[in-house]
Amino acid sequence: MKYNLLIILSFIVLSCSNKYDKYKSINHTIDDYNIIPKPSNLQILNGSFKIDDNTVVYSDSVLNNETEYLIQTIKNITNFSISSLDKNFNNTHIINLELTDTINSEEGYVLDIAYDRIDIKAKTTKGAFYAIETLKQLILNSSLNSESQEYLIPALHIKDEPRFSHRGMMLDTGRYFYDVEFIKQFIDLIAVHKMNIFHWHLTEDQGWRIEIKKYPKLTEVGAWRNGTEIGRTPGTKSDNIKHGGFYSQDQIKDIINYAKKKHITIIPEIDMPGHNGAAIASYPFLSCFPDEVTPMNDNIISEKTKELLNSGVKKVVQESWGIKSDVLCAGKESTYTFYENVLAEVADLFPSEYIHIGGDECLKDNWKRCPNCQHLIEEKDLKGEEELQSYFINHMSAFLKRKGKKIIGWDEILEGQVTPEATVMSWRGVKGGIQAAKQGQNVIMTPREPYYLDYYQVADTLNEPLTVGGRGPNTVKDIYLFNPLPKELTETESKNILGIQGNLWTEYIATPNYAEYMLLPRMTAISEVAWYSGDNKKDYEEFLKRLNKFEALYSKMGVNYAKHVFE
Repeated sequence: MKYNLLIILSFIVLSCSNKYDKYKSINHTIDDYNIIPKPSNLQILNGSFKIDDNTVVYSDSVLNNETEYLIQTIKNITNFSISSLDKNFNNTHIINLELTDTINSEEGYVLDIAYDRIDIKAKTTKGAFYAIETLKQLILNSSLNSESQEYLIPALHIKDEPRFSHRGMMLDTGRYFYDVEFIKQFIDLIAVHKMNIFHWHLTEDQGWRIEIKKYPKLTEVGAWRNGTEIGRTPGTKSDNIKHGGFYSQDQIKDIINYAKKKHITIIPEIDMPGHNGAAIASYPFLSCFPDEVTPMNDNIISEKTKELLNSGVKKVVQESWGIKSDVLCAGKESTYTFYENVLAEVADLFPSEYIHIGGDECLKDNWKRCPNCQHLIEEKDLKGEEELQSYFINHMSAFLKRKGKKIIGWDEILEGQVTPEATVMSWRGVKGGIQAAKQGQNVIMTPREPYYLDYYQVADTLNEPLTVGGRGPNTVKDIYLFNPLPKELTETESKNILGIQGNLWTEYIATPNYAEYMLLPRMTAISEVAWYSGDNKKDYEEFLKRLNKFEALYSKMGVNYAKHVFE
């Protein structure tokens, strides 16, 4: 049966080959090629490849995932149901996917488009996937430009590879819980931008979002808050609406598998020793002072939480934003045991070589008056509370190393004597990244200005939804023109910069629709900085021309986005 199918297809292709000759000499200009992120090298050629029912995809079995993705992509855009074969029966009107050692980069690819065939070559399945993402944009652009309803892909030669190995996006699900459907939508956005890291912020003062089987109260209690402050911190009052949710380990496994098909690594973040109000509400012994009532703004306490406090409950999940003083007790052995058990489950669940353990915004007021913390400082001959935090981070790093994992931490981990094996995520500007890179540590640049996407995106905020005030705006132009390789670094030191990341914190971003609005199109600008080499080649106006075409992809995906730069 399979042999007969090959014969039939061969006759079809032979009979149709002549009708594609008319597409052989079509001329093109640079305006026909609007690809984001911009390819490293693009050569314009004559001719166009027409996608129709006679198009056939050929690939090796190792590329089955990518082949299925390509076929589905073409179906979604053109409505053509093209065929796939595991043997190249003819060279005419075929899309050929193959792996080859002639490509040097692990994530690089070569894309050749002629009037009668398309060839995708890559060293790995990742590179093939990114080539398909490029082809997707060209197909979508052809559908926009075609008056004849033909899908004509302009001929070209692309040799492409990414600038950085870490091209990430962070989503904070601790402040607001987002369902699995949106998490997958977020992963889709990462994929179409040729980014490869999903940094998943899972724990906060206001909510614990990951099932830990050894400690069920983390989700029974810590995943829910009884209200949320109204307005920007300090808010006016509580909305008295219960909010929460968490991801079961089965759901997380499903999301990990979904991301894997799109060549995206998920790095989970379990923040410590600060930002742990939800964990402390679940297991009060984690606090330096379990019998002290959770410090809260009186205006923000919900009616339900007031009832709990009046009934004798001491620790509750936070209902307002900002940095909280009730942090993990770093002086008690039980705290270390607890978080080793938490991290053991996280390490077994996530295949990523990295686990992010936070380390940011840890107020040390409680440590200064805690007998257990002060005893440990004296016992270990530490130079105060800053080194106590380093001791805590290094302990968890050593534990994770035994589990085969490495740690990432926010740049506050540099304030003591953190292990040189830690990767530093520089968020308070680039200063921490420069320091770490000069020390020989790996660095991910994610400075809040301009890479925090919860900041306003335009200067005129009158008609913008409420978000973080006092900083920014972080505009598309700011993001696009940012250079993640500071001039203070030598060429050798710059090699310690693994890449960049955009962060979406969600204190004021309660819905997927609002999250998409804050992400796009700024995420698109980040993707080009992460992928395209050469800051001296940046042309913002030229980027905007390509962005106007890329807008069609937002519409195809059905996502919300800010319109400022398109007006």
